[in-house]
Formats: sequence, C-alpha cells, structure tokens
Amino acid sequence: MDHIHFPYRSSSHLALMHVIQESGAWERNGLSVEYDKIIGREDAHKLVPTGEIEFVSGNHVSTYAARARGDTWVYLGQTVSKNNIKLVTRPDTGIEKLEDVRKRRFGSRGRHPGLNTWLYLKQNGLNPDTDQVEIVREARVELPDGEKQVNRKSLEQMLMEGDIDACFMTQPRLEFVSRNGLKIIDIPPQPMVFFMTLSSSKYMVDNHPDIITRNLKAMIEGIAFFKQNREKTVQILMDKHTKEGKLDRATAEILYDDLAPVLEPNLYPGIDAVSNVYQEALKQDEKNGDAARIHPLALWNFHFLREIDDSGFVRGLYKEQPKMLNIGG
Repeated sequence: MDHIHFPYRSSSHLALMHVIQESGAWERNGLSVEYDKIIGREDAHKLVPTGEIEFVSGNHVSTYAARARGDTWVYLGQTVSKNNIKLVTRPDTGIEKLEDVRKRRFGSRGRHPGLNTWLYLKQNGLNPDTDQVEIVREARVELPDGEKQVNRKSLEQMLMEGDIDACFMTQPRLEFVSRNGLKIIDIPPQPMVFFMTLSSSKYMVDNHPDIITRNLKAMIEGIAFFKQNREKTVQILMDKHTKEGKLDRATAEILYDDLAPVLEPNLYPGIDAVSNVYQEALKQDEKNGDAARIHPLALWNFHFLREIDDSGFVRGLYKEQPKMLNIGG
C-alpha cells in the first residue's frame, strides 16, 4: 500500500473525494490517501514540483505563468468541465435575466471563482473591464494553511443587505440561499476547468508513473460509483461532506443531481473548458505577460488516460449502464 498526499485547493472538491474514499476505490488500487486537507497556492507551487506533495486537487490558473518561469506542474485528469452556476439576486431588484445586471453591483469571491465571474460576464456582453458591471469583491483572505476566511460579509450577506444586486453561486450554496428567500435564475453553464483535478509534476511522471495510473483508475472508479449509486452516494455526502455546511437529505440530493451528470467518466477535460481557463490565466498574469508564452494545452499530459481508456477499463465500469459514458447521461 503506497501512502500519498492529495490535498485540495477548495473544500467543494470533497463532494467527490469523500465518495472515492468511502467507495474503497483508492484502497483497491493500493493507495492510502491523505486527502481531507487544504493546501495554499504558494505551498502547492513549492511542494508539488519536488514530489513532497504527490498530487493536488485543483490549482487551475496560476500554473500557466509559473510554467513560463520554469515550474513543472502537470495536469493528468479532469473530473468536471461544466460549471453549473446560477444567477442569484433579491426578489426586489427587478433582475429577471443576466442582461439586467448591466450597470449594477455584482458580487465576486476568491481568485478562480472571481475570474469565472469576470469571464462569464465579459463573454455575455457585460464586460467589467469597461464598467458595464461594477464588481464588488467579498472581503476574504487565504490563510497560510490555505483556508479561506471571510473578513466581513459573505456574498449572501452582501446580497441580503443590499451591498450588491446579484452574484453567481453553485450547489449546495444555492439551496441554502434559496431557503433564505433569495431568487435563483437559470443561466447556461460555464465551460470551465474547475472542481477536482488531478494535478501533479514532471517529477511524478518521470519517477512514479505507476502511482499516477493507480490514482487515475481510483478516480475513474469513484466517478463510476458516484454516477451509478445514487442512494449510497447521497448518504456519503450527508455523513462526510460537511465543510460547505451540514447537508440534510434534500440538499444532498440536490447536490448529487447537480454533480452526477457532469462528472467526466474518462477524466478528459473539455476543450472549451481549457480555452476558458487559459483566458483567465492570461487575465491574471496580464501585467507580466508570462502566461501568454505558454500554449493552452502545454500543461496537460493525456498519456496515462489514453492507456487506461484504450485498455477498456472505463467501458468495463459502465457495462450495465453504457449511456452514463456520455456527459449528461
């Protein structure tokens, strides 16, 4: 049994990581995984290239500029390429569709989620860079251990108290705020590399390819379990996934129904998702311009996934429900 470290950059990733663990997928692949721990951005960039931390779940944007400066970060598999965001507002704002937020105050939070907000608005003709929307950021900091701490008001508080007029949210937070009387408006999902990603380094590729293959297989097995075992997965979410708030059955079922259809059985990223996250990398590094020197696919290594896929391993997991191999199935 090989012991590995696999911390996350966002606690939302635990919705899948707990299921991989509780389904026994890591153990069946000979891995003892230390996964229920957050890691900061700086520590991730420091510890992953040396192999001290074997894998990280996440770290999607800063890696492009870092590669231009000599970093050896590599992406090996992607669990989700569709960000099921919704538009959230108060019932009294008069906002009925996304266009209605023009010239309004729009809430934003975090590094990557904040860039997601910027890009979605820009791509829908509401460019914050040209003052078509006023972005108001949630005041929070990333602590040395990677935890995010809200300094004053959360997005929900800002919205309830009139500091902002609207924002984007995802499940399970959407269910929590809807119970507090906020208005939820459906909008198209955002193609995006986010959520749980198998991120590693050239060191691991060169020195421990077998561990990479086994971790990818465990993730693929965990996704198959998640998709094909609704009741057991909902129970795991209720029992284990508490860092986004304690889930009752209704909220756990809503989270399951939101996530299960978009989980990628083969762990390939969507091309439009890679393109969008690359645009965010360019935005984040626009003062230096280093990210622009890196190709959007330069950090992705599909060699391991290709071998697993060609072996028939993934198809074998869905032989009773082959339609689930299609995203949205």
